[in-house]
Amino acid sequence: WADYTVTEAGFGADLGAEKFLDIKCRAAGIKPNAVVVVATVRALKMHGGLKKDQLGEENIEALGNGIPNLLRHVSNIKNVYNLPCVVAVNRFPTDTDNEIDFIIAKCKELGVNTVLSTVWADGGKGGVELAKEVVRLCNEEDNSGFTYSYEDATTIEEKLNAIVTKVYGGIGVELTANAKKQAESLVADGFGNLPVCVAKTQYSFSDDPAKLGAPEGFKVTVRNLKVSAGAGFIVALTGDIMTMPGLPKSPAAERIDVTEDGKITGLF
Repeated sequence: WADYTVTEAGFGADLGAEKFLDIKCRAAGIKPNAVVVVATVRALKMHGGLKKDQLGEENIEALGNGIPNLLRHVSNIKNVYNLPCVVAVNRFPTDTDNEIDFIIAKCKELGVNTVLSTVWADGGKGGVELAKEVVRLCNEEDNSGFTYSYEDATTIEEKLNAIVTKVYGGIGVELTANAKKQAESLVADGFGNLPVCVAKTQYSFSDDPAKLGAPEGFKVTVRNLKVSAGAGFIVALTGDIMTMPGLPKSPAAERIDVTEDGKITGLF
């Protein structure tokens, strides 16, 4: 047994967290006590339009253009799922005090504290203040208002529309003719009440990786729907996305071999 259980649900409040909250928590009947939204100054400046070779210098304007991305993630946790939240900023040597103060001020406007993390440089000591804030949230803040972004007793399209409008910030979902037929088939086969697992780019709230920041006025196109019956959810495929990401362009398996005398090579 442990006093606290930590779950990593990566790729932001629109992907990992949405799936964890709308699918896993629903199936398991659990609700988190607190959520940590992790951010970096560099990532926010990229969302503000800077290229990678421009991220090392202070640029409050670019940070201002990019911070709506972080604020939408925070708002999703607080206002869609109604959970206590803290923003953890992984601080790097190129981050300036002005940039950090800017993030802290903007998050405070949403009623959320910001804590700096230097775990990458200082090990566990660099995460002590973050741990203290998480413990405080768990012990002092109220998570009884936790809710999902959609209910079970809605159609597949209604669930997708709820995710797009409430979490992504778009204006709705658009099913291709093929996806509409698949939705009808899934309902006929008794899967209509399952939660939905949306596969989309991690680079944008939309299904277009080029739409940075916190885009609005967009629709998300669902081209395929399939059921993962054992897992208990419907997968909605959007954009040009793979459902098994993470492999490099040249996977290690391509360099693994067995010599004639039975020795395995290429593992390390």
